[in-house]
Amino acid sequence: MDWQERIVIDPNILVGKPVVVGTRLAVEFIIDLLAQGWSESEILRNYPGLSQADIQACLAYASATLRAEKVYPVLSP
Repeated sequence: MDWQERIVIDPNILVGKPVVVGTRLAVEFIIDLLAQGWSESEILRNYPGLSQADIQACLAYASATLRAEKVYPVLSP
């Protein structure tokens, strides 16, 4: 899944949060719904502008973001 075709970051939309193209639905919002236990079919029923591919793109974006995250230890003086 190439999330870059379905997720956009625009400073003029939701203060630059990543959103599904053509919507004002943030990736964070979709991930939160899934984390709260919403099924894919519930999300699609309640947000008919979304597709299954959009939900998969949100998950792929979250995965790529976490994979790119780096943590550096803070050394004490």
